[in-house]
Amino acid sequence: MRTRNMVIDALAQNMNLYGITPSAGRLYGLLFFSDKPLTLDDMKEELGMSKTSMSTSVRSLLELNMVEKVWVKGERKDLYTIKEDWYQCFFDFFTIKWRTAITTNTSAMEKSITKLQELANDPKTSEDIREQAIIDIKKLEDRLEYYEWQNRLIDSFETKDILNFIPIDNKKD
Repeated sequence: MRTRNMVIDALAQNMNLYGITPSAGRLYGLLFFSDKPLTLDDMKEELGMSKTSMSTSVRSLLELNMVEKVWVKGERKDLYTIKEDWYQCFFDFFTIKWRTAITTNTSAMEKSITKLQELANDPKTSEDIREQAIIDIKKLEDRLEYYEWQNRLIDSFETKDILNFIPIDNKKD
């Protein structure tokens, strides 16, 4: 159906902005419109993708908690469906992605600060290099404060405290 394809194409294009491949986005769109869980073979047939590409796409969507494996009595193949709670999917997606980025960046910055402090405290270091090391330490410490703020924001997603400020139901009483 054309209307479904329009939405599936839009989902695929927008998910690409978040680091999800267009093929995984199309797969998500297919599962969104499906009235029943689908096997990899079902999805392969519908989208015309290779089984390897399909498997990779499903795995990435599973890791992001956007789809889930379901069990159906009498079915021997793995079945998949989307998670219906889009709000929770949003929380899961961003907390997974942001925590990973913050952890990676924070670790690199903390190691750099340690090395820069050693350099700044070394009597053999020239005055120019010492001054630059102190400037760099300050920049990195400021960025670490930003990451701490991001961690608190992510915490508010995980605990759903964010909903106290931006409720899901926007209807006026």
